[in-house]
Amino acid sequence: MGLNKKQKKQIDVARKKIQNFRQRLTGAKEQMDDPQEVKNLEQEIANQEALIKKIQEES
Repeated sequence: MGLNKKQKKQIDVARKKIQNFRQRLTGAKEQMDDPQEVKNLEQEIANQEALIKKIQEES
């Protein structure tokens, strides 16, 4: 069964968040003012990727 509109929207939003987090991560790695920020951003990316995977598996 394919994804419904709500699931597609959730995945789209999650992908946009990942893109945003990756851009922020690049900036955070260049400056390294706050090493914890790098860890937090990496965790957020992993969380969003896990959410996408979960939605796809449920369909």
